[in-house]
Amino acid sequence: MSAATEAQRQQALLAALCGSADDALRPLLQQSGARAAHGLAAYRANAAALADRALAAVFGTVQAMLGADQFKHLAQAFWRACPPERGDLGEWGADFPAWLQAHAAFGDWPYLGDCARLDWALHRCERAADAEFDAASLGLLESADPEHLCIELMPGTAALASAWPLATIHRAHRADPADAPAAFADVRAALAAGQGEAVLVARSGWRARVHAVDAQTLAWTQALLAGVAIARALAQSGDGFDFGAWLAWALREGALKEVRRLGD
Repeated sequence: MSAATEAQRQQALLAALCGSADDALRPLLQQSGARAAHGLAAYRANAAALADRALAAVFGTVQAMLGADQFKHLAQAFWRACPPERGDLGEWGADFPAWLQAHAAFGDWPYLGDCARLDWALHRCERAADAEFDAASLGLLESADPEHLCIELMPGTAALASAWPLATIHRAHRADPADAPAAFADVRAALAAGQGEAVLVARSGWRARVHAVDAQTLAWTQALLAGVAIARALAQSGDGFDFGAWLAWALREGALKEVRRLGD
């Protein structure tokens, strides 16, 4: 079977799983035989459970906020509205934060979409490719013009800004039972104060972690992720940014991949 035909067959399978396969795609499914047809029927019957498990594995904070039952119904609705386009359900969910934020039922939870974005960023970070830190490249910081250098962070690193206390909410829903009362008190206080937060998502070992950061570190990180030269990134970060402290943190946390010349 050619690559194009196999891609068409997978497209047809996904459409059938979601109940939307049309007459033009059905012959491709029929080529798989009766066993595939029986498997498809069983898969469809368990689609609701699959949707729940797949989304809950990614959006743990959202599930904790809504409760398992409500989240399950939400996952089923999202499956129907935005069905997976690939066989790997680990790649499904990118549209969930925006879909959730637009959901009329959650108008009283305006921070829910940002919490979902953070969950998705953590998921993508943990699925990102491994990379080796190039320690020798740090020598460029002393020998080359920062106008012509950039810093590359490890794959999966992300920066998010929110009008809501994103890190505080996330921490409360991951807290140990003994620490939960104080953690949720922090959430209530932050919400009452209208406190927004910025976060950096980076992997430490095999696990992605959430780091609350200030506005200068957020601007710096966003500039690095955009491939901006070090000199320009420093200018965008403002006078309050401490490059030396950030570099020590990045080396300690394993967030830095390499320093390189622009264009390399």
